[in-house]
Amino acid sequence: MAGYDFDMVVIGGGAAGLTASGIAANFGAKTMMIEAERLGGDCTWTGCIPSKALLKAGKVARQMRNASQYGLIEKEAEINFKKIIQHVDEVRRKVYHDADRPEIFEEMGIEVVKGTASFKDDHTISIAGSEEGERMVTSKYFIIATGAKAWVPSIPGLDQVDYLTNESLFETETFPSKLIIIGGGPIGTEMSQAFAHLGSKVTVIDVADRILAKDDADLAQILQKELQKDGVGYELGSDVKKVEKKGEQLLVHIEKDGAEKVITGDQLLMATGRRANIHTLELDKAGVKTEKGSIAVDNACRTNVRHIYAAGDVTGRYQFTHMSEHMAKVAATKALLKVVPMKIDHKHVPWVTFTSPELAHVGATEQELKSKNENYEVYRFPYSKIDRAISESEDAGMIKIFAKKMSGKILGASVVGAHAGEFISEYALAMKNGVSMKGIADTIHPYPSWGLGARRAADQWYIKNQREWVVKLIQKIFGYNGQVPDYSDKNRVV
Repeated sequence: MAGYDFDMVVIGGGAAGLTASGIAANFGAKTMMIEAERLGGDCTWTGCIPSKALLKAGKVARQMRNASQYGLIEKEAEINFKKIIQHVDEVRRKVYHDADRPEIFEEMGIEVVKGTASFKDDHTISIAGSEEGERMVTSKYFIIATGAKAWVPSIPGLDQVDYLTNESLFETETFPSKLIIIGGGPIGTEMSQAFAHLGSKVTVIDVADRILAKDDADLAQILQKELQKDGVGYELGSDVKKVEKKGEQLLVHIEKDGAEKVITGDQLLMATGRRANIHTLELDKAGVKTEKGSIAVDNACRTNVRHIYAAGDVTGRYQFTHMSEHMAKVAATKALLKVVPMKIDHKHVPWVTFTSPELAHVGATEQELKSKNENYEVYRFPYSKIDRAISESEDAGMIKIFAKKMSGKILGASVVGAHAGEFISEYALAMKNGVSMKGIADTIHPYPSWGLGARRAADQWYIKNQREWVVKLIQKIFGYNGQVPDYSDKNRVV
């Protein structure tokens, strides 16, 4: 470590930074982790954890409202939004205490510093706002993991009204009777259902003609219909022209199919995406290149400067906590062990929108397969044939698998329905380890588990590969006299 204060300095204490720091320390590297705000980052404080806690509160309210479907007495939930937000805060603080607080990492030998880091050259940073005042630190390696911030587009009048983003949503104690959400991606979709379940009248506006544009179109449509049943309204294919406030009301002016319309509400949530948090880093002084406002990295998470790496949202590649952790593992391992053959796993990236029902995907989408002229079969299995789904009155959903016809190699999978995230985890594991549709179909799954649906969906590979002439040959050889299945029905599900 001649000439350097540290072997590794990690800038950022969110999912990627925490993971990278822990791995570096485990490899025996003298490590510093710098965080400008609170350890845990977006996931713990303004993203995954608080949003799921709020979704759960909304789901419980809905279950109370619809208790008769389980043979119980229905009761309208009394909503005290201030207490709900207090519960959300308690949940994220518990996660922070159990997994993210500085003492956990200091016990690993990591020096944890609160402050804002900026490069002075490619081996030196300045830390402003630390307890010691401005501090200069040198390191052999760096991993930049500063994450991303909510991005809000320029809309006339928006700067004259109060609006929420995911960074302020969980701090407000004011419950909206009418909530307008601009953005039909994962954040907008999850929060639309959470607030609708709690009793808000919710309208989602998006310039796209569908929600969740990266997901399977058929399954996203199933989810949208379920959300509409919950009371979520949509203005899709709409351009937002301006925003204004009149009295206590917010007015969002939109144009759709050449006609103008005004959507009114008392709160506005901007769920319009995120941008890399790089403005304080002074990357030019280290010679680090950016692309489209994010730090450019190769498949080993290395920047154009050999000893500087970047992981997570700051790279602009993925906006998932699990991918931030995956990239951090790749970055720390490649930086410190060098010869270990690790790279970002692009082929098996899963994602989940945690609504009810959930919508999940892993691997290639059908659109990607078509664009590559890939030969594949589509295997569908409805939740209405999963006994556990029926018993729990959650039979709205569909499993959709893209696989090779003969080998059963899985190329991608999409699921909409209860516990879709758990289904997609099984398919991700299968794809990563070369387990085919046959391999899943031949694996014993307990009855009546949700996971049995994954096996029954894989059974369809056997069904589609059966041939009428083979059955007739078996009948002739063994003297069987049963009915031959109708193999002309391409939509047959067994």
